[in-house]
Amino acid sequence: MAKINLLPWRLERRKQRQKEFYTMLGATAFAALLIAFGVVKYFDSLIENQNGRNNYLKNEITQLDTKIKEIEELDRKKAALLSRKAVIEQLQASRSLMVHLFDELVRTIPDGVRLASIKQNGDVLTLEGVTQSNARVSSYMRALEGSGWMRSPDLSIIEAKGTEKAMPYAFTLRVTLIRPKGEGETEEGVEGTDAVSQAGGAP
Repeated sequence: MAKINLLPWRLERRKQRQKEFYTMLGATAFAALLIAFGVVKYFDSLIENQNGRNNYLKNEITQLDTKIKEIEELDRKKAALLSRKAVIEQLQASRSLMVHLFDELVRTIPDGVRLASIKQNGDVLTLEGVTQSNARVSSYMRALEGSGWMRSPDLSIIEAKGTEKAMPYAFTLRVTLIRPKGEGETEEGVEGTDAVSQAGGAP
């Protein structure tokens, strides 16, 4: 006996289409999940790569900071050594200069003037002594001015209080020390520590 399907064919077709639709919807949702997962993993890899670069840069910056500090320390040591070198060179120049200065003091002092003390403060030399007359001091000042090692003599004190009859006047004279152009490229003041020395002049 032949079988007869009594269900409407439209209902069967509708169920078939619904089944196909849900199947495609599930496949699409699964594909969307896969794509989303792939996108997330891709951006995660980019972020991880960038974090690695950032960490590398941080390490390099830290090393550079350390090297910069070392360079700054070396610069400070270099500056200190150069300063010491300059002081040593200055002392050496002043030492030879003082020899010339004392030679000039002996050479320029006239008869009738005797020095009792010599004081140096920076580039200012203070001469104290006794003399026979004011004219002798004036002559001495002119000799100092023309020596080439001293300039601007300034007589601050001269008074009659000498203990000797032959040298009745006591004087205080200040003069600025210079370096002649023959000793260097330009004139400059003579720097040095305070010094006090006793020197006897020609009678």
